[in-house]
Amino acid sequence: MNETLRDLLKVDGVLGVSVVDYYSRLLLGAIGHPAGPDLEKAALVDTDVVRAKLSALETLGYRPDRMEDILITLDDEYHLIRPLSRCGNDGIFFYVVLDRSCADLLATRQLLRAAEEGFDV
Repeated sequence: MNETLRDLLKVDGVLGVSVVDYYSRLLLGAIGHPAGPDLEKAALVDTDVVRAKLSALETLGYRPDRMEDILITLDDEYHLIRPLSRCGNDGIFFYVVLDRSCADLLATRQLLRAAEEGFDV
């Protein structure tokens, strides 16, 4: 896990990255730059975001494993949440904060997809 987090932090524009268990609200691992947000607080509140979206999908008749990610766009940052249910890590998600002025959102999404493939908690 730590190796995956370190690799993701090396991506241009990434301010912080964490792995969160949304069942228990536990922060399983995190690494970030001092300029990034408090990843422990983010783990708590973003758990609510994931739970709300999964509930909405269920209400609409969608399978939860169809969700690839949730993107929150701020004036100077992107917050990207990627549930890992597709690779057998149900209840776990990546949380990545990117500096909007220099981040490549598409490349980051592709790297998260690749990181998910070999990731195991």
